[in-house]
Amino acid sequence: MVPERQYRTPLFDALVSLAESRKISFHTPGHKSGKGISTRFRKFVGPKIFTIDLTTLDEVDCLQRPVGVIKEAQELAAEAYGADHSFFLINGTTVGNHAMILSTASPGDEILVARNAHKSILTGIILSGATPRFFPPVFDEGLGILLNVTGEQARHAMELHPNAKLLALTSPNYYGVAADLYAIVSDAKRRGILVLVDEAHGPHFHFHRTLPISALDAGADICVQSTHKILGGMTQSSMLHVKGPDIDHPKVVRLLHLLQSTSPSYILMASLDLARMQMATEGEKLLSKAVDLAKDARDRINRISGLFCFGEAHLPEGGFTLDVTKLTICVKGLGLSGFEASAILNAEFGIQVEMADLFNILVIVSIGDRKDDLDRLVGALNSLAGRGARPANQRPTASPIPPMGHRFHLPPRDAFFAPSEHLPLAKAEGRISSDIVTIYPPGIPVLVPGEEVGASTIDYLLSLASYGARIDGVLERDEPQIRVLCD
Repeated sequence: MVPERQYRTPLFDALVSLAESRKISFHTPGHKSGKGISTRFRKFVGPKIFTIDLTTLDEVDCLQRPVGVIKEAQELAAEAYGADHSFFLINGTTVGNHAMILSTASPGDEILVARNAHKSILTGIILSGATPRFFPPVFDEGLGILLNVTGEQARHAMELHPNAKLLALTSPNYYGVAADLYAIVSDAKRRGILVLVDEAHGPHFHFHRTLPISALDAGADICVQSTHKILGGMTQSSMLHVKGPDIDHPKVVRLLHLLQSTSPSYILMASLDLARMQMATEGEKLLSKAVDLAKDARDRINRISGLFCFGEAHLPEGGFTLDVTKLTICVKGLGLSGFEASAILNAEFGIQVEMADLFNILVIVSIGDRKDDLDRLVGALNSLAGRGARPANQRPTASPIPPMGHRFHLPPRDAFFAPSEHLPLAKAEGRISSDIVTIYPPGIPVLVPGEEVGASTIDYLLSLASYGARIDGVLERDEPQIRVLCD
């Protein structure tokens, strides 16, 4: 039974009420309810959205110090997600990851970090001055993807670093593979270690019984979710959730004051208010439809020669679970790279996927998708497969395995701010990285500041770049250059 109060949308209602009051504005924003907006812009999106693009006013509360409708909206979110406190984020999950780390880690604290972490976890660690202790996730050679961390891997990391105070996990990963959170969290709690979870791709888990367990339901102390990735939030709208007595709630508030804009977008916050209401009141129904569409598409794709879309039954032992709304479609059986398949689908079939890697394309099925959308995807994949496989001597030969575990010479913060220089990537072997280098998406660091640049890393980056991968942290001149510590 849905509590009646979960049907409330206090912030959105206040914005609409103020917009309809037709008060004269002598405050920011300068477009004055859309009257000063470019005509082309207004014609395309319509006039009403600009009437709720407001600033901090008595009627619509203040994100920095909420006492009215924003406070109520965040309290409703906490209730819906099973948190003690929930916070609206208008700078994406990145700012949430920064706040999560800065509110729990002090300079010099050891933090265990699974090496499938997003770069924003690393930038948060750089800002905090904490010392990361990395440990590896499971890599699936057949699919060419990082899965996630097992309970055994996490336990080994905790035993290897007994002084660690924090454990940072990414669950689920980009491909929808979730770690065995309940087991990992239980083990960490017994050791007095706080558990932080980047749950960017799992804001829907709490609302459907067939999806992986959510971080909070598994006992995590604090987590961050991208409401905009899967649910009905607008881009850059996310939430941070706190549960339990071990997180300093006032400190989280102070850090969000430090990190978030003092001119927050009320449009983004309204979308969070509405997305929460939508999930709390009809989430299971909406998500059931997405789950059914994804399962049907997976079955049909697996009947296409040369393609493979893995399901939960194909995951190895380790307590992994799968968000079935993520479709990872392996195209190596067609002799194509994921980058090539993505480009063909976009250019020839008008289909845009979430991401591509050497062997796969990734498709997200959400509450916004319809059967016709999935039919079009399956039809395009059938057409692609019908062209036949590319000859073996023309198939991708690069290694999909990201190199990890090179020697660290100094902490990431020290390396990031140390004197540095740009050096051609091909000539950087043995030097120490001064920057974060990632394949984006998924944004998992291949190089971390303070890490030695190995030959395998250079080969990996140059090889993937040749297939069309986007590399962040590389300066494109005559040849790719990276920032390294000065000799």
